[in-house]
Amino acid sequence: MKYNIYLIGFMGTGKSTVSASLARLFGYEEIDTDIQIASQQNQSISEIFESQGEPAFRDMETKLLQELAGEKHKIISCGGGMAMRKENVALMQQNGVVVLLTAKPETILSRVQQDKGRPILQGNMNVTYICELLQQRSPFYQDAGEIVVATDDRTPEEIAEEIKKNIKFGKICFDF
Repeated sequence: MKYNIYLIGFMGTGKSTVSASLARLFGYEEIDTDIQIASQQNQSISEIFESQGEPAFRDMETKLLQELAGEKHKIISCGGGMAMRKENVALMQQNGVVVLLTAKPETILSRVQQDKGRPILQGNMNVTYICELLQQRSPFYQDAGEIVVATDDRTPEEIAEEIKKNIKFGKICFDF
């Protein structure tokens, strides 16, 4: 039985926004892993990347997923790199339904271009670089996602309803 919903995908696909709508729709608690890690470390994600490096941040993500493994009825919005580790994917799939949110590179750029807190895109805030990163990460996202939902030109509420419908009428054993 799966009790949680994990939202994965590239930055700017709407994970944080959709998680709020899903939390309202299901009546579940919402957890944003980036916010949780930043709070635990008392630093922004950019500061963590700068002071401790990306590998240390990725270790923090794995540790947080391990801590959340026993939780139930949570909507967990994951950082964009969370699905890059097989260990993370296994933890998510054991404890919940993994929903991959997707968007076109142009949509992603329009959503994140004003956000200076994106360490992966610093100095590379353009469609070409976003495409390159998407190509690198896409196989990991596709392997991890049990449900895939495109977010371009849709409201968070529409996306949340589609996710609920896919869970309810899919072949996933989920406890509502």
